[in-house]
Amino acid sequence: MSDGGESPKSVQEEVPAAAAPGEPMDLNTAIQVVMKKALAHDGLARGLHESARSIERGQAQLAILADDCNQPDYKKLIEALCAEQSVNLISVPSQETLGQWAGLCKIDSEGEARKVVKCSCSVITDYGEDTEGLSILQEYLKSR
Repeated sequence: MSDGGESPKSVQEEVPAAAAPGEPMDLNTAIQVVMKKALAHDGLARGLHESARSIERGQAQLAILADDCNQPDYKKLIEALCAEQSVNLISVPSQETLGQWAGLCKIDSEGEARKVVKCSCSVITDYGEDTEGLSILQEYLKSR
């Protein structure tokens, strides 16, 4: 029974650290929140093929590209499609981070991401619910 009592405590300790309700949300946290909501509402395209198809069809609302993508043609294609279709493009630092945010990983019992699959590009087609992260992201996009 003591194990059952300790598990909720560890979960409660992790939640405030990730959410940080008292502090304002930064851009990367906002992107992560928006991507999780989009994934839950089936509004997230992951990978080059899905992303390019969503952008070409005019369904894309936001494209997210990893900075450390090692294929220059890959970056050029996504940037050109976004420019052609007037889709906003945001860069994130690493492919592994983007893969984790896009749900391409396994979550272990401690809540840590394991077996993260790298993702160079992801496109949001449906934001899902209005959240604080979405308002911060839209504010950032308007200011650019």
